[in-house]
Amino acid sequence: MMGNKLLGGKEVLGINRLEGPLLVVEGVGLAAYDEIVEVRGSDGQVRLGKVLEVSEETAVVEVFSGTSGLSVDATTVRFTGKTMEIPVSEEMLGRVFNSLAEPIDGLPQPIAEKYADINGQVINPTARVYPEEYLQTGISAIDVMNTLVVGQKLPVFSGAGLPHDRLVAQIVRQAKIGRPFNGDGNVIAERPEKFSIIFASIGVKHDVAAFFREEFSRSGALGRVTMFLNMADDPAIERLLTPRAALTLAEFLAFEKGHDVLVVLLDMTNYCEALRQISNKRGEVPARKGFPGYMYSDLASLYERTGRTKGSRGSITQLPALTMPNDDITHPVPDLTGYITEGQIVLGRSLFQQDVYPPISVLPSLSRLMKDGIGNEKTRADHPHLASQLYAAYAHVQDLRSLAAVIGEDELAVLDQRYLKFGQAFERRFLNQAYNEERSLERSMQIGWELLGYLPREELIRLSPEELDRYYQENHDPA
Repeated sequence: MMGNKLLGGKEVLGINRLEGPLLVVEGVGLAAYDEIVEVRGSDGQVRLGKVLEVSEETAVVEVFSGTSGLSVDATTVRFTGKTMEIPVSEEMLGRVFNSLAEPIDGLPQPIAEKYADINGQVINPTARVYPEEYLQTGISAIDVMNTLVVGQKLPVFSGAGLPHDRLVAQIVRQAKIGRPFNGDGNVIAERPEKFSIIFASIGVKHDVAAFFREEFSRSGALGRVTMFLNMADDPAIERLLTPRAALTLAEFLAFEKGHDVLVVLLDMTNYCEALRQISNKRGEVPARKGFPGYMYSDLASLYERTGRTKGSRGSITQLPALTMPNDDITHPVPDLTGYITEGQIVLGRSLFQQDVYPPISVLPSLSRLMKDGIGNEKTRADHPHLASQLYAAYAHVQDLRSLAAVIGEDELAVLDQRYLKFGQAFERRFLNQAYNEERSLERSMQIGWELLGYLPREELIRLSPEELDRYYQENHDPA
């Protein structure tokens, strides 16, 4: 045992090796993967950690707060025989916690209604309920073109320097369960609801965390938001705990208290970087760009903790946000995320450089469950046709812009020039909206119809004659 001393039960005095945040212990006996351990140094301070790797006699432990100050001979490791659990309760709404669900807002620990395993419970696929109810964000490019459905996981793909922080904060402020429409396209009264938001920041800078806290507090949204904050200078292992703690509380609120819960995870790229860092320290064989080969299944263990279940009033909707290194959508993090989730909202740098906010690039964006959450008696009967027509027209604009760059805009036909004017108006009036502007779905669709008025009626082949008769008004001067 190389000098280790078994003190009784599963407590060991002395460790074999220290490597950064990892320590190696022999003489453990039977330890379990993900088991929580208590590490006590010569100063008597107790630090928590978890088992990352086990064999018959050896265990590799990751210490949450790092191994600084620990010595090989004077460190005691106690194996608790339990996985990590956190206290959960409805009183956690309106509060701010760290990665271990410990309060960091200066207020006392809320009274726990129960302790829940941070790894969650697997949802039986046969118990899932298909998502068919839209969630309104107040953002036109999302609500009309890429509708978010309750129980969906829809990530935001961003890049360095793009305003994904502001977009996420705006969605948290404005998000609400969508109001159903009747057959005449009029809004039916809102149903009673419990709508809550779990916001988890992963490896963000202190000024970014302060922005979110101040923004949610100023707007009054903090009362329905629970924040889990993990800073850039916190240990890497805590980045792996933060989304799991957030999702554990979300599962409790959704499946035991009947809340509709929106979980926002920012930034999942930092999570994957921490996963790579720990994998490299464990000496695992790297896969693409140095990330571990199991990153797909690890991300799936987070993203799949989403949805609705039979017999439960509540739901979990996920909105993870990530930054793409070098704006590369084929990078492993966005690539694997796109495989697991049901679409993506992509922020475009060219729109951002034109001062369009939010710079949502609608052509590469996609919501795969949108078709099931919109339409007659869900939003409006013309919603899917309007979204399809706007998409087709804007896609044609991109082709014409490429042509105009070669031959000049003045050489284009009159109809093509009208399309270009439509494209300019689409970016300036539909995509672009103020940070504090919350648009209802009705208002967003109204703007969409006004923009289609810039095009001749015969060009709008994706809309029915009845819809055109009701909503279309041609505008010959789109300037």
